[in-house]
Amino acid sequence: MQQTCDFFREHDHFARHAGIELIDARPGWAKVKMAIQPFHLNGAGTVHGGAIFTLADFAFAVASNSRGQLAMGINTSTSFLKAACEGVLFAEAEEVSLNRRLGSYQVRITDDHQELIALFQGTAYRKDEPLFTPRDAD
Repeated sequence: MQQTCDFFREHDHFARHAGIELIDARPGWAKVKMAIQPFHLNGAGTVHGGAIFTLADFAFAVASNSRGQLAMGINTSTSFLKAACEGVLFAEAEEVSLNRRLGSYQVRITDDHQELIALFQGTAYRKDEPLFTPRDAD
């Protein structure tokens, strides 16, 4: 699992740019966080839906690739349940089902008071190639 965590910390430049940190991962599961910054806010002063989606999508990416097989998202949906304005948001992705080609994941986005902010569902297509290339393994 450490190799997966290191891979995403090094290679997911957009998540890093958005201020998202990988907390932990294990097969089929990942938890990430994002401290809300002014650039995450929309014109109404709440966290932009795109920032929440990016947080959830990163957790989904780590969880769906956590077994070392390259997986790419093919469908997602997000339900925004409560506005967030400050503090820290967490996204916890959990594998719901897995077969040779498809994985289904649910991501719960919560604030630092454990209140539910959004729900994300994603389906990943599992390719016939490893996540890591020999160069990544060094």
